[in-house]
Amino acid sequence: MTTPTQQLSEAGVSIWLDDLSRSRITSGNLAELISSRTVSGVTTNPSIFQAAIGNSSDDSYQSALEALAAEGADADAAIFALTTDDVRAAADIFRPVYDQTGGVDGRVSIEVSPDLAHDTEATVAEAKKLWATVDRENALIKIPATKAGLPAITEVIAAGISVNVTLIFSLERYAEVIEAYLAGLEGARAAGTDLSGIHSVASFFVSRVDTEVDKRLAAIGTDEALALKGLAGIANARLAYELYEEKFAQDRAQELVAAGANVQRPLWASTGVKDPSLPDTLYVTELVAPGTVNTMPEKTLEATFDHGVIAGDTITGAYAGAHEVFDNLAGVGVDFADVTQVLEDEGVEKFIVSWHDLQNTVRTALAASTESAS
Repeated sequence: MTTPTQQLSEAGVSIWLDDLSRSRITSGNLAELISSRTVSGVTTNPSIFQAAIGNSSDDSYQSALEALAAEGADADAAIFALTTDDVRAAADIFRPVYDQTGGVDGRVSIEVSPDLAHDTEATVAEAKKLWATVDRENALIKIPATKAGLPAITEVIAAGISVNVTLIFSLERYAEVIEAYLAGLEGARAAGTDLSGIHSVASFFVSRVDTEVDKRLAAIGTDEALALKGLAGIANARLAYELYEEKFAQDRAQELVAAGANVQRPLWASTGVKDPSLPDTLYVTELVAPGTVNTMPEKTLEATFDHGVIAGDTITGAYAGAHEVFDNLAGVGVDFADVTQVLEDEGVEKFIVSWHDLQNTVRTALAASTESAS
C-alpha cells in the first residue's frame, strides 16, 4: 500500500513543507517528514520565521540570541544569522534528496527582506548576500514578483543563483516572471555559466485568490455569483500551468533547455484551505500535474497523508473548464485584475508586518540578554 503523499509524488508533484523552525531541525522532525510523508523540500517566509523565533514556548533560539547579543549584533544582523543558520542546517538534511533528484528537489527557500520588495538594486544585493551566506547549492532565494522584483529576478538568475519567485497571483504577472527567468538564463549563458546548475520555481498563490474572489461574489449575491464560490483559485492555477506548458514549448525556452537549462517549475503556494466549507485537501488533489511543486503547511500535509484522494493529473484536461470559470466571473462583475493587484499589495504588506514583528521580538530578546549579562 502506498500512501497518498507517495501517490502524489509518483504523479509528478514534489511535496515541500511550508514551515521551518530550529526545533523542527534539531528534534529530527524534518528528517522524519522526508521518510514518512515524502517531503522533498522546504519553503520559508517572514511569517514563518516570526512564528518560529517569536514563539515563547520554543527556546531553541535562546542561546544563539545570547551569543549574538554578546557580539553586539542588532536585530537585523541577528535575524540574518538565525535564519541563514536554519536554512543551511535544513539544506544539509535535504542534501540526499537533492543528490537523488539531480538537483530538482531537496530545496530550502529563504526570502529577501520584504522591506525591499519595491527596490530592485537592494533586492539583488540581499539575494546575493543570502546565497553566499547560506552557501548551499540546494538553497533557493525567494524574490517577490513585484514590478521591482522582475528585473531583480533576471539579474540574480544571470548571476547563477537559483530563485523561488513568490507572490504570483495573475497570469499576466506570471508571463512576466517566465520572461524574467528566460532573460536571466540568457545572461548566464552569455557569461559562460553552466545553466544546468540554475533552478527556479514560480510560486502561484491559490487559496488567497478564493478568499478575495469569494468575498466579492458574496457581495454581488446573485445565484450566478454564489455558484462560482471556491472555483477561482484552482481555475487560476490550472491556467497558469497551461501558460507554463505554452511558454516552455516555444523556441526561445527550448533553445535554452537544449543548452542545459532547467524549466522553471510551477509551485502551488497558499494551499491551506481557509474556507471550512471546502475539502481540506482541495488545493492538493485538484492541482496534480507532472513537474509541479505543492508547498503545504503541516496541517494540509497531514490531511493529504491521512485522506487525500490522488486521482492522477487533474490539471491538463481541465483548461476549458478553467477558462469558463473566468468568463463567468467576468460575467457577474468580478474585476480579476483588481483582485490580483489587491492580493499582491496585501501579500507584500503582510510579510512586512511579520518582518517588523520579528525585528521587535529579536530586538527585545537581544536587549534582555544584554541586560542579564551585565
